[in-house]
Amino acid sequence: MPEPANQDAADRLYFRQLLAGRDFAVADPIAQQMVNFVYIIGDRMTKEVVLVDPCYAVGELVDLCTREGLTIQGALATHYHPDHVGGDLFGHQLQGVRELLTRCPCKVHVQRPEVPWVKHMTGCSDSDLAVHDSGDVVQVGQVPIQLIHTPGHTPGSQCFLVHNRLIAGDTLFLQGCGRTDLPGGDPRQLYLSLTQKLAKVPDDAVLFPGHLYDPRPSASVGETRRTNFVFKPKSEAEWLQMFGG
Repeated sequence: MPEPANQDAADRLYFRQLLAGRDFAVADPIAQQMVNFVYIIGDRMTKEVVLVDPCYAVGELVDLCTREGLTIQGALATHYHPDHVGGDLFGHQLQGVRELLTRCPCKVHVQRPEVPWVKHMTGCSDSDLAVHDSGDVVQVGQVPIQLIHTPGHTPGSQCFLVHNRLIAGDTLFLQGCGRTDLPGGDPRQLYLSLTQKLAKVPDDAVLFPGHLYDPRPSASVGETRRTNFVFKPKSEAEWLQMFGG
């Protein structure tokens, strides 16, 4: 009996989680402090991949892909902050998507409201960006990656859903969620993103966050909904009272 088509697609998935300061950029004290995750997602058969939030030692990420015979087709940016896409972090210039483009000419996939923020932070031009709306799909080989616009941490924050894996950036961590007191943050929008935009993600999906803020690198979405304190408030007003300051 042939395998189901969705099983065949899942078998094609290349998925790798890398921790900055441990798996790459090991000598970078900022990477060690910020504990960002970078993800490589793609198609095992075609060897095409995209990088999620490439930052810090971008050359090491490119070289890793080269050693494994992978071709980088693009970058997915969860949001504009410099520890995710590069740029100035309190006077420290971080590598990011701009350095990636010098090695691998490709597009940086961003949500429409994030375009001016990413351009300002990274120096990328309009021609460097692929602009999306929520629900768009980026196809990497035969692997579809769904983009979910989840504003709140920033205006154009986005999460990626691929074969029951949710790559959430700073929208949602295993414990806690992204700050809303930085430029472009909006606590009400983040509440709606957590309780409505991500409601379509099933409990058995696995959450992969943008930072290692928990001893575990991932957990099921259902477990996160049960144990993460950001889901404890019973109404928008209660949530804003707790997290809107």
